[in-house]
Amino acid sequence: MGKVIRLIMLLVFVACGSTKVRETPSNTVDGPEGLKARVASVASDATNGNKAINPETNGNTTRLKADFSDEVRIGGIMNFLASDALKGRDSGSEGIAKAADFIETIFKQNRIAPYFVTYRDTLSNFSKPAYNVVGVLEGNDSKLKHEFIVIGAHYDHIGIISPVNGDTIANGANDNASGTTVVLELARYFGNARTNKRSLIFALFSAEEKGLLGSNHLAKKLKAQNLDLYAMLNFEMVGVPLVGKDYFMYVTGYEMSNLAEISNQYTNEKLIGFLPTAKEFNLFKRSDNYPFHEAFGVPSQTYCTFDFTNFDQYHKVGDEVSLMDFGHMATVVNKTIPVLSGIINATTREIKYK
Repeated sequence: MGKVIRLIMLLVFVACGSTKVRETPSNTVDGPEGLKARVASVASDATNGNKAINPETNGNTTRLKADFSDEVRIGGIMNFLASDALKGRDSGSEGIAKAADFIETIFKQNRIAPYFVTYRDTLSNFSKPAYNVVGVLEGNDSKLKHEFIVIGAHYDHIGIISPVNGDTIANGANDNASGTTVVLELARYFGNARTNKRSLIFALFSAEEKGLLGSNHLAKKLKAQNLDLYAMLNFEMVGVPLVGKDYFMYVTGYEMSNLAEISNQYTNEKLIGFLPTAKEFNLFKRSDNYPFHEAFGVPSQTYCTFDFTNFDQYHKVGDEVSLMDFGHMATVVNKTIPVLSGIINATTREIKYK
């Protein structure tokens, strides 16, 4: 009964949390000075509702990382993002605008500042009004904070498609409400822990399904700003577990860098393994990591648990939230936290292309 009550409370939060966050007049200047002001404003925001999870006040950081996310929290987010009300989150649609409202609210609640003048950055390469949702968490080290890591996922899907048994909504639960949910949980963790030495950009991309347009737009825009990007870490289709593997996740471009080795070192287990079909189908070039690889030439890779055998509803109306494994997704978050914490706070740039 306790879990049921918690789920109801989370769904109420979701419904109430879909109101667009509006920036204050003081946050209307773009560029470095505007970003500095926005970071300062959000960092001092007293509306944060998750102070209890701050490891500086919790006193048990190890347990916090292991148990930070859970299936109830994951379910609350997923049941909103993959609901029929959002009609498949097609880029430029009313449904994806509701998802953007929700993402902004979570960023604001967890003291993630807008990277640009607002959280929404309108795409320059798509005909309909569409936007990435981009937040930033400044690092706390005087030198390392000038280095950035992008943590991303696409939050769009393909919208309304041909009916199957009367259902026309391609909800996109695994693709990619799952990755979006993981990024939002990571933003919640780091936004409250505030232990990151390097600066973090949390980016939820639109128009991935149109040809990686959202990530292409952002990568080129950040490159034009001469952003010092260390790495781009992307999350795609992590809603169901791998089956019959001796590892928990894989990364695209496995053989291109030492990201798998570093990830496994920080978890002291075989968290990341090699999926031959990921190389066969060249998944490295098929998700939002790739535009950052092209623009910056830095390690840019995707974490994933979809292997073409464990989920058969790709781009179908059957990609429903009822098929998702919330416990598995919470484990993705909890196992990834020490990996990201290690990478973010390492004294050197330890992830390298081979």
